[in-house]
Amino acid sequence: MRTGSLDAVMLSNPLDRALPPRGRARELRTGLYVLVVLTAGAYLPSPLYPAYQGAFAISDLAMTVVHATFALVSAPALLLFGSASDALGPRSVLRASIVLAALGSACFALASGLGWLLAGRAAQGLALGAATGAATALISERARRNGSVLASTAFLAGTAAGPVAAGVLAQHAPAPRLLPFALHLALLGIGWHLVAALSAGGSRTARWTATRPEIPRGMRLHFSSAAATGFLAWTTAGLFLAVIPALLVRGGQANEAVVGGVLGAVLICSVLTQPLVPRLGTRAAQLAGLGAVLTSLALLAHTGGGSLPATLLAAVVAGAGHGLAYGGAAAAVDAVTPAGKRGATTGALNLAFYLGAGLPTIAVGLVTLEHPLSAAMSWVATAAAALVPLAAAAVAATHRRTSSPGGERVLRRTRSAATVPEARPQRATTARPKRTHSNRSPLASAKRPSGSRWRRSSSARR
Repeated sequence: MRTGSLDAVMLSNPLDRALPPRGRARELRTGLYVLVVLTAGAYLPSPLYPAYQGAFAISDLAMTVVHATFALVSAPALLLFGSASDALGPRSVLRASIVLAALGSACFALASGLGWLLAGRAAQGLALGAATGAATALISERARRNGSVLASTAFLAGTAAGPVAAGVLAQHAPAPRLLPFALHLALLGIGWHLVAALSAGGSRTARWTATRPEIPRGMRLHFSSAAATGFLAWTTAGLFLAVIPALLVRGGQANEAVVGGVLGAVLICSVLTQPLVPRLGTRAAQLAGLGAVLTSLALLAHTGGGSLPATLLAAVVAGAGHGLAYGGAAAAVDAVTPAGKRGATTGALNLAFYLGAGLPTIAVGLVTLEHPLSAAMSWVATAAAALVPLAAAAVAATHRRTSSPGGERVLRRTRSAATVPEARPQRATTARPKRTHSNRSPLASAKRPSGSRWRRSSSARR
């Protein structure tokens, strides 16, 4: 198993193997930078939503749809661009993502009505949906260890930086609805030049087709529990990013820097707890995160998001829970995903995350058709809190099953079954398939005769 896994890693990308350590480090930094900048731009508008709503006379439902457009566009974009990095290489995909992100920021900078906001969010959703898989794969390949944790930390760092920067600029700088996006365009320009220096990796043997979410047999229970955990973690974060700004402004908080700080607290605390995931382990991290998410949702359900002290406390607790739950879920899936299936499986997992960030906020908007925004927040938060114990039970059940000897064998077969076929085209001899067969069938190998012929073939295999 150890040798087969190493062969799969080394043969999966010959260009990656040829990169010197300095080149690997440079490309790792490029992947992290692009992911941070793209996510920061996607969440720049969050503290500005009340200003847009007042300036353009937009309803609560329309504003929640504006926020959710990003997530609902990102979800199919993950499927459309899921295999693009493997077929075209990360450089081409990240360049296209930067162009789309620049278009989104330009729409917000020039916005004069609801249509501009929807177009900007759609462009941002396409940009991040296309870049997530490519950047995550690039980071994982270049980092070798804890790649998924690095990628999720970069994602959250950008998500935190966006609303904090926008809130501070809106409160203390001129042109509050123009300057944040102008600065973002400048950062995207830097990213364009960094991406241009990437090696032209990726397989050119396969065509780019829309990716169907694929969960390898043997890890579906593992995937389902992690997807549910991440969905609820992003539900909590999405409620803060989409709804809390309007509730705080209506509660008398007119300082946009404070609003951005509350939103940033969720994501800063999430970033700070991400490094704890490897130490705690994926099971403990997910369970602890779900407990904090439940506490935060209970606070939001009780206060309706209108009290600044209670909302700030809920933000800190939600951020800690989000980092542990989301990071633990991503690491749990990455640990058992075969290298050859990483793109499709990661795309399916991120699909659950994006839907968690978007669908509940639309539910809040629909409830506002008949009830005040604070009541809508309380009801949706209560419904989400009721699902947390179910997700925690699924995580615990998954751990019990996969920690048994039978569960470990299933996960090992899942990884080897997908990594070995990738190595076969790289081999010129027939010795490799014979070795693979003997690894998959240890009992059959034990029943072979012990004559000289068997000893000779065993030596050949060794």
